[in-house]
Order: sequence, then C-alpha cells, then structure tokens
Amino acid sequence: MIHKLSHWFQQLPTAGKLLLLLTAAILPLGLVLILAASSGIDQANRALEGRATDQGRIAIRSIDSLIARNVLALRVAANAAINDPGDPCEQVQRSLSLSPNVPDKFILRDQVGTELCARGQADTTERSTLLVPPGNVRLWISPSKGSLYYRVGVYGGSATGSIDREDMREALAAARAETDSFILSDGNGDIRLSSPAVERPIAGFERDTRVIERPIAAGQLLARSTVSSERVASVDRAITLLPVLMWIVAAFLSWLVVRTFLLAPLRRMSRAIAAHDPDDGALVLPEKLGSAIEIRELGASFTRAVERIERSEKNMAEALEGQRKLVREVHHRVKNNLQVVASLLNIHRRSAGSDEARDAYSSIGRRVDALAVVHRNHFAELEENRGIALRPLLSELAANLRGSAPDHARMLDIGLDLESLNTTQDVAVATAFLTTEIVEHAMLTEPDAPVTLSLHRTGDLTARFVLSTGALSEQMGPEHQQFERIVAGLAKQLRSPLGKEPGSYTVDLPVFPARP
Repeated sequence: MIHKLSHWFQQLPTAGKLLLLLTAAILPLGLVLILAASSGIDQANRALEGRATDQGRIAIRSIDSLIARNVLALRVAANAAINDPGDPCEQVQRSLSLSPNVPDKFILRDQVGTELCARGQADTTERSTLLVPPGNVRLWISPSKGSLYYRVGVYGGSATGSIDREDMREALAAARAETDSFILSDGNGDIRLSSPAVERPIAGFERDTRVIERPIAAGQLLARSTVSSERVASVDRAITLLPVLMWIVAAFLSWLVVRTFLLAPLRRMSRAIAAHDPDDGALVLPEKLGSAIEIRELGASFTRAVERIERSEKNMAEALEGQRKLVREVHHRVKNNLQVVASLLNIHRRSAGSDEARDAYSSIGRRVDALAVVHRNHFAELEENRGIALRPLLSELAANLRGSAPDHARMLDIGLDLESLNTTQDVAVATAFLTTEIVEHAMLTEPDAPVTLSLHRTGDLTARFVLSTGALSEQMGPEHQQFERIVAGLAKQLRSPLGKEPGSYTVDLPVFPARP
C-alpha cells in the first residue's frame, strides 16, 4: 500500500506535489485560528461575568442607598421636631413629605421609650421597646410583615420608620438591576425579594449563576444578590477546535513527504556509509535515493568527502609511520650513545691508576647506566603510551647495580617486592637515580647488609617506594652530607617528602591509574 502511494505520488506532476506541500503549510493558520477563537471566547465570558457581577453590585447599592436615604430623612425630621412645643408628628410628616421616595410612616418616642405619636402602620415587632442613643441607628427585619425597620436616636427620644418589601422592589426596578433573587438578612430573619423578569439565554450561550454578598448599613444587614451570567456554550467551544483536524491532515502529509523524500533516502545512505570499509574500496551509495535531486547531490557530496578523508587518512598514516620510525631511530641512537658512554667509563675505570679514580669512574658509570635503563624502558613503552613500567625498570637497574658493584660488594643482596605500576619518564628518572644513590651508599658503607626495594600502590594515583638497608642509620656522619643533599634533591624532584626512619627511606611516587 505504501509502495503504491509512493509510486502514485512520484507520478504526480510538479504542480500536484507543490499543491500537496502548500496544503501542509496551513497548520500555522489553524493554530492561529484556535488561539484567536479561544482568546475571544475567554474575553467574552469574562465580560459577561463582569456584567453579571456589576448587576448584583448595583442591586445591593440601590438597597443600601434606599436605607441610607430613609434613615437620613427621618433623623433630620425627628431631630428638628421632637423637642418642638407644637405637634412633633405633624412637623415630621411635613418634613418627610418634602423628601422624594421616602415613606411617611413613622413612630416618635421619648427618651424612656414612651410613644409620643405615630403615622401609618404601628410598630408591633419584638423590638418595639428598643432604646437607641442619640446619633445611633438600629435596623431589624420583620419576616412576618415583610418590612425593614430602622430606629434613629435623636436628642430627646427616637424615631422609628419602616421600608416595605414593595418599596425595595421598586428600588431594584428603578436601578434596572437584573437579579434572579435578592435576600436581605439581619442574622435573625430575612426578606426575599422576587426577581425581575430575566431574558432567556441567547442561542449558543449557557447560563451560569453567581452569588454576591456584601454587608450594608454599617454591617447590620447582609445583602445577598443572585445573578445569572451567560457563557459561550461548550458545543460552540468545541466547534472552534475544528482546526485541529486541519493540523492532523497537515501532520500526516508532512510525515508522508518527509518519510518519502528525506528520511528513507537518508536512512539508506546512512546504512551504506556505516557499512563502508576503506579497505574494500571506494564508497558505493544505494542507487535508490528518491526522486529529490537534493538528496542525490548530497550523496555525491558524501562520496567526494569520503574519498578526500580516506586520502587524507592514508597520508596521515604514512606520515605517522615515518614519525614513528624517526622516533625509534632517535631513541635507539640515544640508548646506544649512553651505552657507549658507559663502556668508555668502564674502560677508563680499568686503566685508572688509583682506587679513588676507579671508584669515581664506577660511580659515574652507574648513574649513566641508570639513565640508559630508564631510556630503554621508555622506548619499550612508546607503542602503548602507558608510560614507563617501574617493576621491570627497577629489576633491571638492581641487576646492573649488582654487576657494577666493587669486588668487596659483589655479594650484595638486593631484594625486590614490586607491584606492576606505570609512571612518567621524569618520575622514572628521579626514582632510578634515587635507587642508584642509596644502593651505591649501601655497597660502599655496609656491603654485607641486604637492600630491599618495595613498591606498592597506596591510592588511585600514588604509590609508596621504600628502600630499606642497614646502611641508612639514624645518625649519619658528616662525611655523608653530600649523600643526604643528593637524596633530598631527588625527593624534591618527585614532589614528595622523604620519610626517614632508621634503616629505611620512604617516598611517594605519582603513578598512572590501574587499567580497567
């Protein structure tokens, strides 16, 4: 099936291929449409929710304003009339009649709560005898009568007024607050106001209910307003996701194009390059690299690049082999030169006319031989690039020292307890000279005392080298000051303190990590 589709796609004209590729480019447009639609819906929902919240707050403010207006009007009227020698009720009623939308029902009482006069409905609630100090206001609700009572304290008595349910409904209607319900509560009772007519939701919108609560009248009452807000319906929100279908189609087309014209040819080319062995000849790429000219040009570029790399590697290998031969020749000549120097010193030692001269030639010869041993071991380790192996180095050095010992020290016993470790050439040279100095000191001072060389790893990058002999006494005479200076200098080259104990010297050597 895939082969048929591939064959069909390859048979299409360039215009058809271009049309399909351009169709895949509509994915960004689909994403923009989804984001724009989602953002618009969210903004519309937030605006509708804000409008509904404002409606609830307007309703609460209208009731709060109605109460404040009535309380203020009654306080002003009662304060001016209650202590007047004339008819106080007549004066209060006349004053209230001048205030618009203020009920003229009230009751006046003196300081002890005795009723002075009344207009309208009588106050028969359970709080009819409540005393209120001047300047204060007390409000309460009578659920049975559906009224809100308010009592204001003035100098000389108090005045009580009421607001009926119908008055509060008229205030809500005048404020044009579209609420589903409105409840006014004083903690002991409440008044429920019927809601105005609410329009049916617009097609394509859903209705959501929100409750807004706020204390009014200095916290004596709690107003609870229930409002409905419209929201874009979930079905309409789902419709805005239709561009996802466009994305699916675009993704499929992109996958098909990339797989056919890019991934498959590149995968075949990658397998051919991975399986290529320079020893088998030139790089040969698969013949089927797709219909894309760019892929075929890329394959040709790979072939040319591989040919250039192989020629360069061949030249580098030839140059490296020549360098190795040159290095071998240099090391071989240096080693031979050191051996020639050692042989000349040995010849001059034999022909020397005094014991002091022969000892001097022997001492110099042993040091030259130690350097030759280090160089020979370094040459042997060049191929592996693992540095100098200390175990064969010290073993060969010990054998050479026994061979070059003077006649009275021919039986010098040199014991070896060495671990297979590798280090750099600089460390190996200093270690060889240190060993030569101490062993020579032993063979010249106490040739009967055995010498022990011990080397063991103490860490991943360190090893401890211990040279033990009876010639290393705790108190050495002034004649050995030069020996002490030489040994201390060699220890400094190893960047390690020289541990001195009766019969042994200890120094820490840097070594290579152990092989895995």
